[in-house]
Amino acid sequence: MSFFDDVPAPPQRPRMPRHVPPVWAAPPSDELPAVVSVGRFLQRTPRLVMAVKSVEVFTTGCLIEVVWTVRRGGETDAQWAAVTEQCFNRPSFRRGAKDDGDGGLRFGVGYADGRKATLDGMRPWGPEETAPEVPVLMPAGGGGGSGSDEELSSSGKWWLWPLPSDGDLRVVAQWPDRGMDESSVLISGTALTAAGGEIRKYWDGND
Repeated sequence: MSFFDDVPAPPQRPRMPRHVPPVWAAPPSDELPAVVSVGRFLQRTPRLVMAVKSVEVFTTGCLIEVVWTVRRGGETDAQWAAVTEQCFNRPSFRRGAKDDGDGGLRFGVGYADGRKATLDGMRPWGPEETAPEVPVLMPAGGGGGSGSDEELSSSGKWWLWPLPSDGDLRVVAQWPDRGMDESSVLISGTALTAAGGEIRKYWDGND
């Protein structure tokens, strides 16, 4: 007889249903996106480089990846600490927060038909919430990076919904505190449409 023979089996835990967020709130979890390489600079100066790296295209929207590096100039340690906070945590995304100063890093996306979405417009959501009437842009990963007393590097990915059906996308950035005026790059609508044909589902309808 084993020592464990008389130990009661643990109760069976009920299976938790899979949470499926609204289509506008996150990329589909069962798709392998097509990647469109962009590789275009939003800013390129001795103190700041920022670029749109790529776009991951899903059937419902896309993930836009932006990278940036800041070099230190004559900032004191306290000033450089503030730059570090802004670079990694991007407090200006929470517009209206105390002492945000309106000079922090901002992002937005414009559609060819005139609609636009910004990170300033982030809003809470839940599975029962109805779809917004305006495009949505929200954080979706990224934000990692590295920092030292001389240089900071970071990145961000943002989910954009819906996927444009026609025309180019314009990615817009502004960072007044780092001397960056409003700047933008165009992402080819033709390339996004072509990428839509390369999206792959994880499972077909029979699985």
